[in-house]
Amino acid sequence: MQTAYTLIITTTPDKDSAKVIARLLTEQKLAACVQLFPIESIYTWKGELCEENEIILLIKSKPSLFEKIKIAIKENHKYEVPEIIQIPITDGLPDYLKWIDDCVDP
Repeated sequence: MQTAYTLIITTTPDKDSAKVIARLLTEQKLAACVQLFPIESIYTWKGELCEENEIILLIKSKPSLFEKIKIAIKENHKYEVPEIIQIPITDGLPDYLKWIDDCVDP
């Protein structure tokens, strides 16, 4: 069973890059809301242990828009391989979910 709503996560190296993506997604009605939070990431990249400050974006949308969102992020991202993952929203406040419906293209 496919859910009607989704949370998509990506990270960027800085706030300016995050805002570009967040504004693009909301202006194009691909996302109802994008929240930006500073985080610290520790990860392995090309065999090296890395520690970086990043900005995580929490993108509220619909699964039917995921492919368009993925393309928009990849086209506007600074990373060679950006994190782009989708988490199904299985339940939520009905009025909030309706707001997502009202903000994004069907």
